[in-house]
Amino acid sequence: MQGEGQAIGGRAMESMTGRLLVATPALKDPNFDRTVVLLVAHEPGGALGVVLNRATEVPVADVLGDWSDLARYPAVLFEGGPVQPESAICLARMRHPIKPVKGFHRVAGAVGTIDLSVDPERLREAVGGIRVFAGYSGWGAGQLEEEIEQGSWFVLDALPGDAFVDRPDDLWPMVLRRQGGMMAAVAHFPPDVALN
Repeated sequence: MQGEGQAIGGRAMESMTGRLLVATPALKDPNFDRTVVLLVAHEPGGALGVVLNRATEVPVADVLGDWSDLARYPAVLFEGGPVQPESAICLARMRHPIKPVKGFHRVAGAVGTIDLSVDPERLREAVGGIRVFAGYSGWGAGQLEEEIEQGSWFVLDALPGDAFVDRPDDLWPMVLRRQGGMMAAVAHFPPDVALN
């Protein structure tokens, strides 16, 4: 259904699956302060994404030992969001995105989710790297669209490497700067200034 228009509240909605939600300085929720969220699903019933720039200090090897060799630096768990923090979502970047791979569900291009019940050894040749997220970010029907209308999120195109950057703390300003113009100026917004 990606890219198809769907009616919500009487107006058409384009799926935002595979796009980035970049928190604006106006977003008041501390769970999402200066976050970059990759939407892995966006349908009429709601949306689901993972926060790309909240690394923990827990090594992937401590939780999913067999998968740690495929984890990109930093090879730690990431806080995917406040919903079900005991669950895990794994993003993978495929080496050959056109070849079908068992357990891989494409989000956009070479990036998608991967089923952690699959034997990682069987994926070693196909996968260029993974990132594991504890929990996720979720929105009910129309909730995300409302937050976007209120100015809480910028909706921007993702680059294939965004989910796998070596320095996740730099992702928020990096994504904003590459937009250019006024949006690039937001990257320099002081973190401790509240907007009224």
